[in-house]
Amino acid sequence: MSTVAERLRPTTPTRRWVGLAGAAAVWIILYRLNEPFWDWLIYDVLGLSPTSSLGSGLHFFGYDTVKIGLLLVGIIFAVTVLRSFMTIERTRALLGGKREGLGNVMAASLGVVTPFCSCSAVPAFIGFVAAGVPLGVTMSFLIASPLVNEIAIGLLLTMFGWEIALTYVVAGLFVAIVGGWVIGRFHLEKWVEPFVFETRLGGEVIDTSAGLTIDDRIQMGVEEVVSILRKIWPYLLVGIGLGAVIHGWVPTDFFTTYANAANPLGVVVAVLIGIPLYSNAAGVMPLVQSLYGAGLPMGTLLAFMMSVVALSLPEMILLRRVLRPQLIATFIAVVGTSIVAVGYLFNVLLAR
Repeated sequence: MSTVAERLRPTTPTRRWVGLAGAAAVWIILYRLNEPFWDWLIYDVLGLSPTSSLGSGLHFFGYDTVKIGLLLVGIIFAVTVLRSFMTIERTRALLGGKREGLGNVMAASLGVVTPFCSCSAVPAFIGFVAAGVPLGVTMSFLIASPLVNEIAIGLLLTMFGWEIALTYVVAGLFVAIVGGWVIGRFHLEKWVEPFVFETRLGGEVIDTSAGLTIDDRIQMGVEEVVSILRKIWPYLLVGIGLGAVIHGWVPTDFFTTYANAANPLGVVVAVLIGIPLYSNAAGVMPLVQSLYGAGLPMGTLLAFMMSVVALSLPEMILLRRVLRPQLIATFIAVVGTSIVAVGYLFNVLLAR
């Protein structure tokens, strides 16, 4: 009986690399043209204003759907191919074989240098869990990747100075490391969907320790892209759609009324508002700056910013495809509590 690899149609090295280069070129072109295309369609062709709720909402939906879709395709493919080189034992030796606390630090540090948004970090999360990295360690990556990145650091540095930027980095790493470590202590692997732990080729579950050719690995990447996108696309559209509906809603008056320094629950209010708001660090920074000018404490604003980029509703919708509700609820509770604690701490340390 022939193996899966033998049933795949062979390709020459030239065809293989030309095909990969062509696919990469198309991906780059689409990614670069994404924003100009939606600018032209929404603002020039349809004549909607960028400042209107309808115009900004439609632009948000179209642009982010394509952007996240492209990121998912690229990340899923790359992670799957890389994962094919890593047996479970080898990956565990790299991250899981160390003390879990050190593994959380390493995973959070890796998240800092991989500037994914909360939604596009999910495929990497799937790849790490499938490769045998402990769940708690992988959670540290999932938290740190959207939370602490060069965009957030650069914007905070230019708007508020190096002290606030450094404070945010320290707080973000604290939330990622501690949050992942706490989740790991609960041993909740039973609440991860079973398909996450399976590596498939040609529709069959395979052992990546077996001898795989380059063509096998590329085929695995393509199949994983199709499989995961087929499973999560409704969740993706719903999540981005919700983000588009609330995009542009700037609750400045609500913030200044209920999240001010005089309210002992101000940080909690800010975090609860931040969770359904879907944005990245660049998108939320203008709101943070305006709220700071309105007199809100910096600790409250840092907690708000963290909740927006690390606990977005679209991310939770995507995670539901790979995690069961009990684990998602634990993730939100642990990370949310850590963010609230950070907000109160820095309100004391950064009091004006």
